[in-house]
Amino acid sequence: ALPILASVTNRGEFASPEEKDIIVDLVTQLEALNPTAEPALQCSGEWDLVLSSTQSFRSSPFFMAIRAAVPDQNKAMVENGFNIHDRATTASRIGHVRQTIATSKNLAGDQELISEVDVNLGILPGFPVRVRGTVITTARLEMTAPETWFVTVKNTKVKGSNVPFLDQYLDDYPLEVPVGDVYESVRGSVPVATLKTFYVDEGLRITRDVDDNFFVFSRA
Repeated sequence: ALPILASVTNRGEFASPEEKDIIVDLVTQLEALNPTAEPALQCSGEWDLVLSSTQSFRSSPFFMAIRAAVPDQNKAMVENGFNIHDRATTASRIGHVRQTIATSKNLAGDQELISEVDVNLGILPGFPVRVRGTVITTARLEMTAPETWFVTVKNTKVKGSNVPFLDQYLDDYPLEVPVGDVYESVRGSVPVATLKTFYVDEGLRITRDVDDNFFVFSRA
């Protein structure tokens, strides 16, 4: 039932109130039946976002860091900012959203999460030219409990742009924005986001952010 609802509601974006209630019930039931010990440790691999209870772009560590940088008492301010961003991109489409998770450490000694978000942007309403590309954000993971990761953003880049001349340049010489270093310079530390995975099996993962928004991923 959950995959069908995910498909017909465009990852939950167009779900009716009744469908949203059903989705919440199904997700909660699955979490209660989690078959995997230490779920945060069992998530290695590639995962495609199929359903979420909030804007799909918030599954990216880039936006997680923005939320983590704001104290809970100012949560309404950042939520308003996300809603403005969502409305500002109504002439756009968020396409394929994928996370690649490596729970084994890389050469730098880090566990990593790599987020890829395909974006198709309308330049101006009614103007038949669209800019597309994949926004790739890399973050460091630290497992702090059986279901919990601390997520620290490292860098962001764009690949696969269709802008003439710029596309080949970005693919050949990807410009990485050191988001983590920028935070370090501006505020003295990199904000640390929290993700909790309450369900994972061979093909499905359910992860929640600090505000209890859930993201349902299918193994790629």
